[in-house]
Formats: sequence, structure tokens, C-alpha cells
Amino acid sequence: MENNNKEKVLPTKKETRLGSIRIADEVVSIIAGLAATELDGIAGMSAGLVGGIAEILGRKNFAKGVKVEVGEKEAAVDLYIIVKYGVRIPDVALAAQENVKQAIETMTGLSVVEVNVHVQGVGFPEEEEKEEEVRVR
Repeated sequence: MENNNKEKVLPTKKETRLGSIRIADEVVSIIAGLAATELDGIAGMSAGLVGGIAEILGRKNFAKGVKVEVGEKEAAVDLYIIVKYGVRIPDVALAAQENVKQAIETMTGLSVVEVNVHVQGVGFPEEEEKEEEVRVR
């Protein structure tokens, strides 16, 4: 599904008897990001430099931490997550895979062939962070 020609990848297109339906890759990314972050064990998504800049400028990026490759009938997803401290990482990753797959397939009709989970960090409760700040001062 990778595009090596540096061309802009067209959104997913489906022909119907009434016309065509197009689903942009960004839509699939947003669905995946929201499905992942609604899980209890995920503290957030890991943003790269671009995602961090967008949030500083005041735009909420719901596709942050998500990379998708979308074909005509299939999609592959990479999630870059931050898990909450104390959770069992394999359980959270499996739940994320299942939730993202179900959400994309239900909402778009695409078949999700893989959901790769990349754990980028561990998020700690705010109380512990505040205690550390007091100790450092």
C-alpha cells in the first residue's frame, strides 16, 4: 500500500449506483485516534514534532499519534501511544488493536488488515508529577 512515487494518495473511493463515496485518509486517522484514546489504560497519543506544533497553535489534532495506509478496500494502522503507569501493557495494546479495528471497520466499511501498536512512553498521574516539582524546587 506504500506510495513511492511521491504522488498525493487519493482518498478511499467506493462506487455506488448513485455515485461515488470518498473517505479521506485523515478521517480514518481520526477514527483510529479517538478509538484508541477512549480506552482506560492509554494516557494519550505520542505526537511528533508536527503534532506538537499544531497543538501549540491551538488546533486539536485528533489524528495525533496515528499513521494509516488506506487502499481501496483495506487499511493498515500504526498507533503511537503513551500508556498509564501501572497498567499491563500487552493487555492495553491488545484492547487498542481490537477497538481501533472495530471502529474503522464499522464506520468506513474498510477491512483493517493490521493495527501495529508502538508504546512510546508511560504517563504518570498528575499528583506524582506535582510532588516531583515540589521536590525539585
